[in-house]
Amino acid sequence: MRAPPVAVSVAVAQQAADWLTVLMSDEASEAQRADWLRWRAADAEHERAWQHIEAMSRRFGGLHGGAATQALKQLDRSDKPAGGRRRQLLLWLGVTGGAGLLAAHAGLTPWDGARAVLADYRTATGERRELALSDGSRVSLNTASAVNVRFDGGQRLLELLAGEIMVSSGHGAGSSAPLLVATHQGVVRALGTRFAVRQQDGSSVVSVFESAVEIRPQQGEGGVLYLAAGHSATFSRRSHGAPQRLGGHADAWARGQLIVDDVTLGQFLAELARYRPGVIDCMPAVAHLRLSGVFPLADTDRILHMLPNSLPVQVRSRTRWWVTVEPAAEPG
Repeated sequence: MRAPPVAVSVAVAQQAADWLTVLMSDEASEAQRADWLRWRAADAEHERAWQHIEAMSRRFGGLHGGAATQALKQLDRSDKPAGGRRRQLLLWLGVTGGAGLLAAHAGLTPWDGARAVLADYRTATGERRELALSDGSRVSLNTASAVNVRFDGGQRLLELLAGEIMVSSGHGAGSSAPLLVATHQGVVRALGTRFAVRQQDGSSVVSVFESAVEIRPQQGEGGVLYLAAGHSATFSRRSHGAPQRLGGHADAWARGQLIVDDVTLGQFLAELARYRPGVIDCMPAVAHLRLSGVFPLADTDRILHMLPNSLPVQVRSRTRWWVTVEPAAEPG
């Protein structure tokens, strides 16, 4: 009998997959095992992901023995790239299959989530990646993102499966096909431009920084939206929203920065959490506090540790992956 769907984001599924390969490699240290236990305890979503892996692996003889371990050992001896070996192992374990481990917060079906793990290019939580494509286009993957590249004589297509990408379109060398970005909700057509597309829960968001794009929802009831530079728009499968003016720092993530101007601490930490594995809790008593600044996304620990310098808060680390921001302690 197939296990019921499990509500787990792509980012958490990738973390669980990483822990699986560490523990099955016969090289895990005691410190790594302790970190794995803390990761499981940090969030209920982590534990759901791991319980699903354990349930599926029992069908193959257990996590630390039987067919699953033998599969890993055989793959480690193969000439496949490391990423390919891991993806093949996960397929054998059913981790990326129809049981729904990767059914994501972003509205992914189990099949969509599996495709994200098997995508041509992916980033982990907190990672960014730059791609140079054959037509001269450049693509930046934001944190926890996945994209397929489908370029040939008849098409120039980017499939955004999860997360967010920034696209600087090239001139279509060797192809007259338009440059398209497909999401779960529809298609974005580049009109000689630099733009970002983000996959969210049941919707997609497009931000245009240069020139323009056309947005076509999948079911087309809202028609085609022409979106000019300096604007963003959200669209669903059926329709698109009205264009909105872009904030001045909407593309800062592509430079490795988080720039905010008079936002609440709660909003700031919700955005920071996209770039950090685990959980950041913000206590209601301090969520309303406001801050501005330029923060380096490469070091989220540093960002958190700097908060008490400008706000009356303290940062408490319950585990490596569970941080709480709460009111500063009263002077004794």
